[in-house]
Amino acid sequence: MNGDKHTSQAPNWNENAFIILVGVFTASITIGSVLSSKIVDIFGFFVPAGVFAYSFTFICTDVINEIWGKERALQMVLAGFVALIVVLVIVRTTLWWPKAPAWEHQEAFRTIIDRSSRVIVGSFLAYLVSQYHDVWAFNFWKRVTKGRYLWLRNNLSTTVSQFLHSVIFITIAFYGEMAKWPLIYGQWNIRFIFALIDTPLVYLIVWFLRRKPGQSKSVAT
Repeated sequence: MNGDKHTSQAPNWNENAFIILVGVFTASITIGSVLSSKIVDIFGFFVPAGVFAYSFTFICTDVINEIWGKERALQMVLAGFVALIVVLVIVRTTLWWPKAPAWEHQEAFRTIIDRSSRVIVGSFLAYLVSQYHDVWAFNFWKRVTKGRYLWLRNNLSTTVSQFLHSVIFITIAFYGEMAKWPLIYGQWNIRFIFALIDTPLVYLIVWFLRRKPGQSKSVAT
């Protein structure tokens, strides 16, 4: 033995915050895929019910881009994609598993959950394109603005990314079932509103994280 002593280390605030944001991101992307099998009416716009959950993913992406940079944001995108695959496998396994004789809701369960499988598949391509675009666009505008105007970077990257997601997701998930453009138009409009609303939230989270040890830079305005 060389006499080395094990020393306890204080929790790394930066890493803990990153893990929390990744958790919110993956939870939002997976539950959004399940909820989107239902179409809801929001202020006269017909949209998949998962639209609100999906909006959280872009908040997480932009915050991580701002605080930790492009590489960590791409790590989170990969984590979310793996989570979608795992959820799809679990959903298909659950549908395949024989029901208990006394359980009487198999058909209702299959109607909802089986529909979710197609929605999840539709989410794969839409997710990859929109999230990678969001990471790229945020960093592009960050370079153009020389690190200033977080509100502008947040809205420009998120608005276009959400439009791409809406077009790809609706086209695949609801192919042949209903008119697609009203869903695309409705979902993008609601997401655009959410993007405007979430800007103060992005500022607040970035400000809070930068007040903690290891994050000395002030939020650019």
